[in-house]
Amino acid sequence: MIDFDTFPRMVISHGPTPLEAMPRLSQALGCNLFIKRDDCTGLAGGGNKTRKLEYLLAAARDAGADTLITIGGLQSNHARQTAAAAAKFGFACELVLEDVEGTPKQDYYNNGNILLDKLFGATIHAVAEGVDSVAFADQLMARLIDAGKKPYLIPVGGSNEVGSLGYVRCANEILAQIVEQGITVDQIVLASGSAGTQAGLLAGLIAAGADIPVLGIAVSRDTQAQQALVQALLEKTLQHMGLDPALANGRVIADGGYYGAGYGITTPATIEAVKMSAEQEGVLLDPVYTGKGMAGLIDKCRTGAFSAKQNVLFLHTGGSQGLFAYREVLS
Repeated sequence: MIDFDTFPRMVISHGPTPLEAMPRLSQALGCNLFIKRDDCTGLAGGGNKTRKLEYLLAAARDAGADTLITIGGLQSNHARQTAAAAAKFGFACELVLEDVEGTPKQDYYNNGNILLDKLFGATIHAVAEGVDSVAFADQLMARLIDAGKKPYLIPVGGSNEVGSLGYVRCANEILAQIVEQGITVDQIVLASGSAGTQAGLLAGLIAAGADIPVLGIAVSRDTQAQQALVQALLEKTLQHMGLDPALANGRVIADGGYYGAGYGITTPATIEAVKMSAEQEGVLLDPVYTGKGMAGLIDKCRTGAFSAKQNVLFLHTGGSQGLFAYREVLS
């Protein structure tokens, strides 16, 4: 196991998060399903970004920063958790949030995550769809520095080799829980976007010598593009941990068949997955990430890609706060 004491961390998350069976959904789909509840990490309603922020905030603190800047869509879960973490530890927070074409607009601009961003006191820079948000953030950094501030830029989704350490830690947590509960896991499934969660989880499994396959259901890219993104970050994360990046070879599996028209745009299968999880298990998914991830899992159960003999673990990365921005397509 990796010695985590060598990596600076600011403890934020509630953990370990539960790992539970999903008996009613299992019965409905003919698969043996479990869920890792990283919607229960605690910060601002929970979600996977909390684990990443523990390492990213430590890096910001050690750099002497007084302001956090990050980038995302207007309903970004990552932005919400970054704003909350900034409030908790006394950083100013600047959010560069891009509009997303094709999303339902009735509640999109004023409810869900963006309402919470404002409650946490973040300054929101709303940019039009198609504007280069990274370039905008770089210009904002320069302006803040000129004003005497010390900003720290957190990448989209908190997904770099520092943020990915949060899911290296989560991999160890999962491995400990399945031993404690006396179960085996044959497959892990998660929604895969900016790649840090999947890359970190794989890095943790590799470091622990565990060969559990991890399937990333892409939420915004085709299979080839998503696999390349995860592969690159996995190699960087392994190298950051002092491991051979070649250990990443053959470990990255993604499926780009479920994201529909693009990021943040729902599909009928997404809506079905959100409603089915709520009605069968009382579990709230979101329309952007976990709904698409669960839609992929449901389809693979129905088509026989996953069998009744396999134990499949769904990693719930949070995001239910975004449901309120999508009321018109859910009601």
